[in-house]
Amino acid sequence: MNPRSPWTLLVAAALTALSATLLAPPAAQAAPAAPRETRPVYSYQDAIRESVWVDTGLDGDRDGLADRVAVDIVRPREASRAGHRVPVIMDASPYYSCCGRGNESQKKTYDQAGDPVGFPLFYDNYFVPRGYATVLVDLAGTNRSDGCVDVGGPSDIRSAKAVVDWLNGRARAYTTRTGATPATAGWSNGRTGMIGKSYDGTIANGVAATGVRGLRTIVPIGAISSWYDYYFAQGAPLYDTGPDALSETVESPRARERCGAVQRRLIRGAPRSGDRTALWDRRDYVPKASAVRASVFAVHGMQDLNVRTRHLGQWWRALSRAGVERKVWLSQTGHVDPFDFRRATWVRTLHRWFDHYLMGIDNGIEREPMADVERAPGQWSTDRRWPAEHTAATTLHPRPGTTAGTGLLGTVPAAPGSAETFTDDPRHGEADWAAHLDRPTPDKAGFTTAPLTRDLRLSGAGRVTVTAIPTTATAHLSAVLVDLGPDTIRDYTGAGEGIRTRTDRDCWGGGTAGDSACYKVTEPDTAVVHHTVFSRGWADLGTHADARRGRPLTPGRPYTITVDLAAGDHIVPAGHRLALIIAGTDAGLIEPPADRPRLTLDLTRTSASLPVVGGPAAVDRALPAAAPAPAGPRTPPAGVGTSEGVGTSEGGGAVAGVGISAGVGAPHPRTGPPCAASPARPWPLRCRPCPRARPTRSWHSGPASRPATAPAGPARPRSGTSSPPWRPPATGPGCGASAPPDSGVPSGWSPSAPRPPPPTRPVSPAAARCC
Repeated sequence: MNPRSPWTLLVAAALTALSATLLAPPAAQAAPAAPRETRPVYSYQDAIRESVWVDTGLDGDRDGLADRVAVDIVRPREASRAGHRVPVIMDASPYYSCCGRGNESQKKTYDQAGDPVGFPLFYDNYFVPRGYATVLVDLAGTNRSDGCVDVGGPSDIRSAKAVVDWLNGRARAYTTRTGATPATAGWSNGRTGMIGKSYDGTIANGVAATGVRGLRTIVPIGAISSWYDYYFAQGAPLYDTGPDALSETVESPRARERCGAVQRRLIRGAPRSGDRTALWDRRDYVPKASAVRASVFAVHGMQDLNVRTRHLGQWWRALSRAGVERKVWLSQTGHVDPFDFRRATWVRTLHRWFDHYLMGIDNGIEREPMADVERAPGQWSTDRRWPAEHTAATTLHPRPGTTAGTGLLGTVPAAPGSAETFTDDPRHGEADWAAHLDRPTPDKAGFTTAPLTRDLRLSGAGRVTVTAIPTTATAHLSAVLVDLGPDTIRDYTGAGEGIRTRTDRDCWGGGTAGDSACYKVTEPDTAVVHHTVFSRGWADLGTHADARRGRPLTPGRPYTITVDLAAGDHIVPAGHRLALIIAGTDAGLIEPPADRPRLTLDLTRTSASLPVVGGPAAVDRALPAAAPAPAGPRTPPAGVGTSEGVGTSEGGGAVAGVGISAGVGAPHPRTGPPCAASPARPWPLRCRPCPRARPTRSWHSGPASRPATAPAGPARPRSGTSSPPWRPPATGPGCGASAPPDSGVPSGWSPSAPRPPPPTRPVSPAAARCC
């Protein structure tokens, strides 16, 4: 590289403040030390703010003109005057006008001339003074862009990719939406990093999967890797709406008038049956990971029940096979940005990441531990690789206990003829099941180890293979892993999904009257629990033979299916027990099947393959001495035969305590009446607090804003505690809501007060918020 190139001059200018410490004394005649960090030497107040419209080459709205996407830019004026080309930090989003970004739901703002004034999030405030440009892109069909929203499809991805091409001189742009005056990116050196949470991070994944040149790194936060897996879990519907509803939420009024054909294609191509169609294939970025040229810094909440960690797990494995440079943070939160759960460390780490991959500074970040994992609220550990080194798939077997419905989990396989039976009850979910693991209930089959003698760490994604005999033509299965024992965790079921927002602020970079760099401080929102659900997976049993298409089941016939569990990293401490629950509908997390089946598990052909650090030997060390397997059920169910191909393994067995509890339909001792106990969850577009109070239309159809401090509203019961206040559902990846005054939740209601009836009508759009 030419030592006096604009690129070198830019880095040198950004490092002026460090020159005294980076240069040897003149007498030593030493060469300058390598730069370690960019510094805030440019004025944010005097930065250039401008908008351009980039030609995508598409005509999604069928108006006879090529669609142009709006691009708002803020960049250092001094670098432009000196002829220094700068790298770009880019966030492409559909949310800049409908919903807002970040914990405070910031939206773009403009002056009377239409020039950009307010840029959401801290990226511009912090990085522009350090020699970067910040570029915020309105996806096609949103805010000030032409075209149509196709929810992660070719239009979404191409509208963001076109901007990367323009920054590298390969695409055209104009100074206005309809004019002919060209706009060039001569101020950019082409080096681009994409960042964003939820939908925004998903677009970063999709653009990287095109292999576009110039995209040097991406930072996807709580991002989708396959849109099918956002809406379905192996055929089981996760939401009662499809991508067309999300498109309606984010599209501009202009797009709503012109994009009816696109909406109809979304509806036809995404059938509620859960069949995997060509539409979903076009929105699956995982098979294209081999094309990724960019490094990847992924961040995900391990308790994210909106964009579940299955997305991270499959994307991560594909990137690993492709040899992509990568780093990961795994938090205990739900769908939360790291700026709000680990702020100072996040800003410092992101700064070093961009300095390395966009500025070319050798600061060593690529040689540091690959993974940061939150072990307790605010307490983090690191790993050289992730999943952790020496992780190996280890098989555990469920088998009957001394009381029906309370089984054992260990390395000893079940005896021939062993079985357990449960009935799908869509009123109950994982919180209810876990709270009753030591009590037989008819809505689940639970299996626990004995108290562990050593810590047992699971790192990565597991699988549960189930052989079940249904009594109906449709059936759903849930598989859940539980850490049975007391702990203090982030309350991911609370309004902040593990964070609490305060009223005081701290500042990160430069600001103006129209764009403050100061943000509300957050702190961990914690809960004391008696059990922690740390991984789960769901499936439609009808997809047992073909993952792309479900088929009706024959009652009385056994079917075998492998349920994929969400990726994560969890340590079950010594003294705690590890549990596996197999049940039907996980209330609030998947939609129920058409029927209410009774399912009989053939335990000789049911097992869990778990990613244990240390493999089978670690399990043998953690489990007490083996206990003999009970000799099968007292009355073998019809259709359950002997095991086929079930291997044995050495190691400890398990013993579990038993008890008695009320059956399904009785009041829940922790959470109240069955309907009220059904966990609410971030549903994208329809409020669905419980099956008895199902609203009749989409509850979110307009702009959304998030209150600074979310008031009490419907929430899923936290794991192992009494029920918290309710919280309404969300409005798509990255969105949530807080109860308005008319939601049916009394003002000042507390968990100790009687639970109010669930809301049965749409929540006011003014109460919704995108996070």
